[in-house]
Amino acid sequence: MATASAVTTKTPMTAEEKKVIFASSLGTVFEWYDFYLYGSLAAIIGKQFFAGLDPTAQFIASLMAFAAGFIVRPFGALVFGRLGDMIGRKYTFLVTILIMGLSTFIVGVLPTYEQIGPAAAVILVGLRLLQGLALGGEYGGAATYVAEHAPHGKRGAYTSWIQTTATLGLFLSLIVILGTRTALGETTFAAWGWRIPFVVSILLLGISVWIRLSMNESPAFQKMKSEGKTSKAPLSESFGQWKNLKIVLLALFGLVAGQGVVWYSGQFYSLFFLQSVLKVDPAAANIMVAVALLIATPFFVIFGTLSDKIGRKPIIMAGLLLACLTYFPLFKALTAAANPDLARAQASAQITLETDPAQCSFQGSPVARDVDFTTPCDIAKRALAQASASYETTTGGAGTGVVKVGDKVINVPSATLTAGGHKFDEDSAKKIAAFKKELSEAMKAAGYPAKADPAKVNTPLVVAILTVLVLYVTMVYGPIAAMLVELFPTRIRYTSMSLPYHIGNGWFGGLLPSISFAMVAQNGNIYHGLWYPIGIAGITLVIGLLFVRETKDVDIYARD
Repeated sequence: MATASAVTTKTPMTAEEKKVIFASSLGTVFEWYDFYLYGSLAAIIGKQFFAGLDPTAQFIASLMAFAAGFIVRPFGALVFGRLGDMIGRKYTFLVTILIMGLSTFIVGVLPTYEQIGPAAAVILVGLRLLQGLALGGEYGGAATYVAEHAPHGKRGAYTSWIQTTATLGLFLSLIVILGTRTALGETTFAAWGWRIPFVVSILLLGISVWIRLSMNESPAFQKMKSEGKTSKAPLSESFGQWKNLKIVLLALFGLVAGQGVVWYSGQFYSLFFLQSVLKVDPAAANIMVAVALLIATPFFVIFGTLSDKIGRKPIIMAGLLLACLTYFPLFKALTAAANPDLARAQASAQITLETDPAQCSFQGSPVARDVDFTTPCDIAKRALAQASASYETTTGGAGTGVVKVGDKVINVPSATLTAGGHKFDEDSAKKIAAFKKELSEAMKAAGYPAKADPAKVNTPLVVAILTVLVLYVTMVYGPIAAMLVELFPTRIRYTSMSLPYHIGNGWFGGLLPSISFAMVAQNGNIYHGLWYPIGIAGITLVIGLLFVRETKDVDIYARD
């Protein structure tokens, strides 16, 4: 392995190269903007395209459609990574931005469930799949392109600008949504105004295409191509040879999986938690998250630059450790700051469900309806989930179903369906409606709020907690592009680094909101979903500490 001491001094980066790298980063910001619009509007999109489901299933289904874009990202990494290693970084960039931009624009003009029925949801998922394929080819190319332009000893600093693009894209999406929401009002925005941020992305597409056309090819790739050393089969070289495959696996399980769950916990799960669990006004939640992103974003560059001096690995591992140790206290503090009435009610009037575990079904299905749940356990869990109630479950006798809200005891009915099985019979419907009404009144009497009181939200404290969560993101994400680039040789770098990155971020990270909220729906405790990111981050921390080597002194030019 060549190190810095073995390499001749590189020419400092020219003004033209800096301009090209800036253009690359700007185009990537727009691509992330397109991708994250959906996530920022998941609740509204659920109502527009999954109207055939009940509210809880709508939200889970919208998160699953959001996750669909992440599921296919590794396949995009394979397709576009191969092209990037064979024909070059520049033209691959151009294809990915066109697919992403056009898919986003079409979402903005897509008919809803009310207009064309289930086909709306099918088309929406198809567009999310196209976006995921495009993004799968984007990041590896951007990180590789910038790293191959950067002078030795500054790769962490330069690639950290690419690391800001995902956060800046999210920030831009939140600002556009907030501006549109404020200008139109909540009712109009929910009806059709949500389309505007998607439609205006066509302007960003035009700018991005112009930027991509003005870019020069990576000097490392040009050198390799002129010497006839480009890979003829990057997929088989990357994943068919154990010497490279083992590095791919270490990159995935010792770096990127943990980084992915920390990223999505800090920047997406926290937003969903504020809106859907703590019932904070969506516009206010967007503003607080946007402010936290604005405060913390410079730390991507700070930690990236620091990694050039002390190494990539110590910073990434420290971020993972802090996340594992502090997620539970931070999210509990977020509840107390954003919805103090809820925190107070949970402390003074705990909700418990005494039931027969044998009658409890899985609650996290994205296609479940109220009528799919007929036992006392399922009816109670469904009602509590729809009320965003945090509760503990205790074991009772066969057929038992009792909800306790403080000292108040509420019996849960069972249900039977009509002959067609499409709805509850009349008697069951009345009993369930009476149970839900009694539960709602008991929760209200115990101090459980229907939504967060804006006057009681401690905005500075909420922003501070969100900023800490995003700082963890900057620690694990700021240095990781440079580290991934340095792990692999030039001829297969695009392909090799893209796959673990997009499995780690697309699967382990991108599925986090869906998995965590399904865990909450099944278990009942609003914090139970945090075990998923803590578990993945913990595994990555152990593997990373034991098996992943430091890379900051690697000479990437010597690795054809």
